[in-house]
Amino acid sequence: KLKMKNIKPFGPSIGKTKISKKFSDKLNNEFDSKSNSKKIDYSSKLASQIKNELKISNKFIKKYLDKELKKNIIKFLSGERIKKIKEIKILNLWVVRQFKGEYNPIHYHEGDLSGVGYLKLPKNMTNNKMLKNKKIKTNGTIDFISGQKAFLSKSIYNVVPKIKDLIIFPNYLMHTAYPFNIEGERRSFSFNAKIVFKKK
Repeated sequence: KLKMKNIKPFGPSIGKTKISKKFSDKLNNEFDSKSNSKKIDYSSKLASQIKNELKISNKFIKKYLDKELKKNIIKFLSGERIKKIKEIKILNLWVVRQFKGEYNPIHYHEGDLSGVGYLKLPKNMTNNKMLKNKKIKTNGTIDFISGQKAFLSKSIYNVVPKIKDLIIFPNYLMHTAYPFNIEGERRSFSFNAKIVFKKK
């Protein structure tokens, strides 16, 4: 059974878990079958410096992705002692394909909670040919940014993605996906969700 780990690197909490094989296979297949048609490119609506992005239809989300996403959101929120949830609405979900040199600048999302999950990653993505001995490997990774650096308080939390990782975070938490400089595809999905609470 996969555990949800709630991480509190600074103010806002971040949840980290895994998506199922079924979930990633469904989403990969949907993306592959649709990504050849230009009319559903989503990149113009997003902040990224990335060519290939695809919005997934609400019908598809409801049928194949909704249940697992909501289950993980509930796990994350209950770890934050938030229980009085009336409803979780998945507002949107899109798949992002990132290739050599492409990146996603610092941005935040809409909704209450957002998430990012990883479907495909290039081998040795974090390697940097130019800086062989560098300890800090940011290539292809994601940084979450909150506040400013102060004594005993970090402002950046770096995550090196692994395939099937799912990271859940509050929508306002700024983040950025770095470019990498090897061949290969880094494929991820992002979603936004609205939380409706029970009236007191």
